[in-house]
Amino acid sequence: MENGFIAHVRKSDKQTQSVSVHLCETAALAAFFAAKLGLALAGELIGLFHDFGKYSLAFYDYIRGATQLLDPDLDNDNLTPNGKHIDHSTAGAQWVYQRLSQFGKNGNGQLCGQILGLCIASHHGSGLIDCLDLEGNANWQKRFSKSDELSHLSECIKNVDPQIMQRAESLADKELLAQMLPPLKAALTLPISNKIKEFYLGCFTRFLFSCLIDADRISSADFDRMEQANIRRLQQQPNWSDAIQKLEHKLSQFKAKYPIDTIRQQISNTCLKRAHDPQGIYTLTVPTGGGKTLSSLRYALNHAQHHNLDRIIYIIPYTSIIDQNADEVRKILGDEWVLEHHSNLDPEKQSWENKLLAENWDKPIVFTTMVQFLDAWFGSGTRGARHIHPMTRSVLIFDEIQTLPIKCVHLFCNTLNWLTLFGKSSAILCTATQPLLGESELTHFPETEQTYIKDLGLLNLANNAEIIGNSYEINQLFNSLSRVQIQFKQKTGGWSVDDAGMFLLKKFQQFSSCLFIVNTKKWAQELYQYCKQQNIPQEALFHLSTNQCAAHRKFLFDQIKTRLKNKQPVLCISTQLIEAGVDISMACVIRALAGLDSIAQAAGRCNRHGENKGKGQVWVLNLQEPNLSRVLPDINIGQQHSERIFREYAGQDVLQPSAMQQYFQYYFYNRFNEMDYKVKNDASSNLLDWLSDNCRNTYSEKNDKRRQAKQYPRLMQSFKSAGKVFSVIDAPTHAVIVPYAEGKECITTLCSQCDADKKTTEFYSNLRKAQRFSVNVFPNIWHKLQSDNALIEIGKTGIYYLRQSHYDNEFGLSLEGGALMETYSY
Repeated sequence: MENGFIAHVRKSDKQTQSVSVHLCETAALAAFFAAKLGLALAGELIGLFHDFGKYSLAFYDYIRGATQLLDPDLDNDNLTPNGKHIDHSTAGAQWVYQRLSQFGKNGNGQLCGQILGLCIASHHGSGLIDCLDLEGNANWQKRFSKSDELSHLSECIKNVDPQIMQRAESLADKELLAQMLPPLKAALTLPISNKIKEFYLGCFTRFLFSCLIDADRISSADFDRMEQANIRRLQQQPNWSDAIQKLEHKLSQFKAKYPIDTIRQQISNTCLKRAHDPQGIYTLTVPTGGGKTLSSLRYALNHAQHHNLDRIIYIIPYTSIIDQNADEVRKILGDEWVLEHHSNLDPEKQSWENKLLAENWDKPIVFTTMVQFLDAWFGSGTRGARHIHPMTRSVLIFDEIQTLPIKCVHLFCNTLNWLTLFGKSSAILCTATQPLLGESELTHFPETEQTYIKDLGLLNLANNAEIIGNSYEINQLFNSLSRVQIQFKQKTGGWSVDDAGMFLLKKFQQFSSCLFIVNTKKWAQELYQYCKQQNIPQEALFHLSTNQCAAHRKFLFDQIKTRLKNKQPVLCISTQLIEAGVDISMACVIRALAGLDSIAQAAGRCNRHGENKGKGQVWVLNLQEPNLSRVLPDINIGQQHSERIFREYAGQDVLQPSAMQQYFQYYFYNRFNEMDYKVKNDASSNLLDWLSDNCRNTYSEKNDKRRQAKQYPRLMQSFKSAGKVFSVIDAPTHAVIVPYAEGKECITTLCSQCDADKKTTEFYSNLRKAQRFSVNVFPNIWHKLQSDNALIEIGKTGIYYLRQSHYDNEFGLSLEGGALMETYSY
């Protein structure tokens, strides 16, 4: 029988959810999620005790008296009107740790208790707390030994519903340890460095934390909005056979119009044959235009069916290409199969309501970004952590993997190794330009450096990892799909805008369609203006950049595709956004010098289907780009190594795998010491250390224990500190809604619905719709727009829209007022 303690009060009708009901619901969900890795008992225990502190009279008085004023689930526990904190997450962590520490030997009960206690203690805050702070102090011990006066542990034990305590006592025993210890022991006995072993312990902790966070948020959300529970698919196993039949039907309808279509069918058939391979990390090296999206989907559907997996997740580098790929799959399988999760409009610090409405990845096929993937594992806060457990028992497809930020290489590789070794997932790395991420690919490094890099962790690729086959078969594929000829036209001092413009116009006279891809928005605008002044027909001239919202770019892409289909002239000047995932085919492509992988992507927009007689023409020019080493260092480094490849492979096809492999040898060899994510302004620190053995911290007692024979280690990761430092993008952007076409209506609607106390599901639906009408802005541009009063906040939501005077019909977002506007219908 329940004793009247309250967990939540529903805002709409003031009905209460008891602590007992909330704990049982959360425990059941967390157990279900954790069962995917055989850790159901651990999931149930942390769910059962995560809000144990709500059995205190202090919390009871708080929620009874302050419900109208405060949200009982704000991060960092609760703050009363007089400023006093009510901690409701420490008591459960203390009880679980103290209980489990009594069991086992060699500290194994303490390790398990610490892992579960950390999940409980961190579930309202900025993510997992630091085990050690950056001075080496054992923060976790301070939290777990918090005084009874502050944690209310004794009082909660006295007040708890009997059935809750009985179940917790039955869970927290040797049987739970027997379930948790085998995978932990398996990680600790691998023939790898201690650093990576400890990193894997952190991954297990993050997985269980994810199970708890998602379970807690779902229970709370479904109590607050009961209708949400009816649309969840948490326990529905996908009918992969149904999806396979739909895809096979679609593939059977494809006709071989060009010779390349037959090759694409062969690639697809090869993927189908390899789909029953054992789980692991595989590569799919296919030239641009080889049909990777549907071939990888065919592999993934059949692989998921064969291994009885839960989900397929596409991880794509750019939001600009997710819409196209997701839409292609959605048209074949239906909307009920596909979920896109790449919203960038929600403010960095969301309200509790926003967190509850974050999508749960509860559809069989998810499209997300590499930023979302990495933020889930390493970012701060709890929102992204919800998506860690769905990454287990899944097929993870990484598209254009060569775009992985160099600083994140070791964090990414070790995480993916854990997901495939212990998370029961498989992965496919898809690209035409495969980077060297596997340990077997270090043959050109000196032996000492090979050992050093291996100790930090590279990918543990499966046997026979390349789906296409051996190097001979890959070379044959690239030869058969070779559709362009690349020429590097280097000019001393670089090409000026006028010189490059004259070269472009000369090629435009020769070819019916030309694409010029540049490295910066400034160059794109200046080159566009040059062509415009040369009386190029306005209907044939196009400019593309990320200053334009997605809806604006789609409108322009549709115009370009229509003109190409009708064999009308097209001259397009674009930043590199056009290089990946955009299905257009030009007769001629000019690329500003960049990394060889970018040049290969640009070449994929030329003679894409082999429709032109002979080979398409691709020119690479070294443009005058001052300060590129400062503002775009990755591109600058790529330029240097590309120039070297052009010299060494003079007269040869630089898109062949051998040249690309040599390029990445140069690129990685010169930057391997950046791959552990250096901490700015601290030459001796990196995030790989902070999230593994933390060897630079001074907590010597802990380090000594870790080295004792047969002694299980304690966690010493600085999770919270690493989360504060971590950012996939060096200069994080802020999204602003722009008044382009229907974006004006979105702004008006959101402004009318932004009342903090009256936000509805419709508001969040309109917010998602507004994503197509948003532009991501770097901090320096954001500050300039703010100083010009060009940004207006929608209510107090942290969401902004742009004044119409600062959105131009040609260039998109403009720093200058008085931009020309035109309303498009489509």
